Amino acid sequence: MISVDALAVEFSGSALFSDVSFTINENDKIALMGKNGAGKSTMMKIIAGEQKATRGNVRYPKDVVVAYLPQHLLTEDSCTVFEEASKAFKHIFKMRDEMERLNKELETRTDYESDDYMKIIEKVSDLGEKFYALEEINYDAEVEKALRGLGFKREDFTRLTSEFSGGYRMRIELAKILLQKPDLILLDEPTNHIDIESVIWLEDFLLNKAKAVMVISHDKAFIDNITNRTIEVTMGRIYDYKANYSHYLQLREDRRSHQIKAYQEQQKFIADNVAFIERFKGTYSKTNQVSSRERMLEKLEIIEIDEVDTSALKLRFPPAPRSGDYPVTVKDLSKSYDDHVVFKDANMSIARGEKVSFVGRNGEGKSTMIKAIMGQIDFEGHCALGHNVKVGYFAQNQASLLDDNLTIFQTVDEVAEGDIRTQIKTILGGFMFKGDDIDKKVSVLSGGEKTRLAMVKLLLEPVNLLILDEPTNHLDLKSKDVLKEALKNFDGTLILVSHDRDFLQGLSQKVFEFKDQRVIEHFETIDDFLVRNRIENLKQIDLKK
Repeated sequence: MISVDALAVEFSGSALFSDVSFTINENDKIALMGKNGAGKSTMMKIIAGEQKATRGNVRYPKDVVVAYLPQHLLTEDSCTVFEEASKAFKHIFKMRDEMERLNKELETRTDYESDDYMKIIEKVSDLGEKFYALEEINYDAEVEKALRGLGFKREDFTRLTSEFSGGYRMRIELAKILLQKPDLILLDEPTNHIDIESVIWLEDFLLNKAKAVMVISHDKAFIDNITNRTIEVTMGRIYDYKANYSHYLQLREDRRSHQIKAYQEQQKFIADNVAFIERFKGTYSKTNQVSSRERMLEKLEIIEIDEVDTSALKLRFPPAPRSGDYPVTVKDLSKSYDDHVVFKDANMSIARGEKVSFVGRNGEGKSTMIKAIMGQIDFEGHCALGHNVKVGYFAQNQASLLDDNLTIFQTVDEVAEGDIRTQIKTILGGFMFKGDDIDKKVSVLSGGEKTRLAMVKLLLEPVNLLILDEPTNHLDLKSKDVLKEALKNFDGTLILVSHDRDFLQGLSQKVFEFKDQRVIEHFETIDDFLVRNRIENLKQIDLKK
């Protein structure tokens, strides 16, 4: 359907990738994978027409529609929900407005025989032919149908997009995509900042309503559920597998094993021939053989072993000081903002050493409850920390709170106290900040690097209550696995808010669900909760069809 031919991108003479070719077929569901900096987002932007390649091109069939959802949403805060969704038809509206403008111009002009007048008539004729060839559509009705299908109420249509959570802003963008009826949907990190229910809805949409899809994501469960093909970008080239992410990992390991074996055999072959050449160089009877082997070695294409990201986050939380029996106690807690009730009469007791998850749709009060526990907001009712509780708090926007003007070293040095200051370089090394990296300004760091640096600050003193609000945003799959293992081994109390199901699984023994202004306690693992609620949510989706 769509052909990527000999694509190459170079920056300052250095190739990001070169001679990349592949075809995107109808109904392909592709995961675009590779380590950070490999060129995934760049490749996606080129396919979307948002960026130019240094060489090569992307060929599209006539009238193919490509819809692109970037990593950072582009909804304008000054638009209403209905206005933003209607932008799906902006090219049609632009065509209609141009026809009206030209027709008005023809009405006022009197130079009927001039070349300019004839050019306007030709332009109107061409536009009219395209416009009236379009299927007759009631655009307002189509926008309303899409928005209602995605969970918006009619009273939401006139609200500004800025009033909505990340999950619902994502749905506005998806409404635009749905209305375009695209042949290919391109998604760059679509699950960042959206709640579990929105992720489940998105999976259903992509599996059952979309045609071809290409996605970049660090959410393992999400890409496993929706993809049937994996394209890996590595060392400037690609490998294409007809497999989802988990199966691709096995196939990639097999590939590397074969490469290593072939490389070792080739190196032995080269060494044997070099030894022969050195031994018989200058021996008259072996001159032809020596020359032949020298020419062969010159032409030999050396086998390369694909790079593996060997940088590894080394993360271990310090031993937790002993706290009281119940580090967190909440009784009849209510919170409102003017007329908006977030939750009311909430109760929870979290025992020492318990690991619990806060789950629920965006805007239902998870972060609000954390702020109440931290004493950052006013509320009605009782909320208290227990005896000798020392809190380590990672806010949802923790990475963005770092001072851009400081270096990595200065960021840690300003909060470190006592003997720990002599170990700053060692600690930073464990978080993949090595050598000259520590002198980089925070302003030049990627989202993942900022998140890791914020995590370093969290580890500088022992705590017995860890509160983590969306800690995995911007972390790659490897870093998330290391953080998850460290949290499993943490011997204190954990409160975790996350939309990442794969990260959540196996981490908590109790779930507090925030829903319909209530906080509901579930005495089950997060795994059981997610299995049960996925079924419930999919049933709800079916009812909307």
